Amino acid sequence: MKEEPKFKKIVDAADGLSLGISIVVAILIGVGLGVWMKSFFGIGWLLWVGVFWGIAAAVLNVYKAYQKQKAMLDELANDPRYNYTPYKKKDDDEDEDEKY
Repeated sequence: MKEEPKFKKIVDAADGLSLGISIVVAILIGVGLGVWMKSFFGIGWLLWVGVFWGIAAAVLNVYKAYQKQKAMLDELANDPRYNYTPYKKKDDDEDEDEKY
């Protein structure tokens, strides 16, 4: 049996935590850009453009994390260790010469 790496649980937890942090950072950067554009150009609705960009970036981060997790689970689904094939009873009309 394979031994799991010593820090595997810590790395997995950090990966999940980094998703939460990246969502917050993306929104804050978007709001920061919106505030900067509003003050630089003097147009009030540019703040909301920045907020929208931040939220869109956060959604994109979540989607990328989802794709990564889905790829990992698909890889596990194809692993023969996790394939369950129930015992199939041999039909009576099959050739008797064939043995298990």
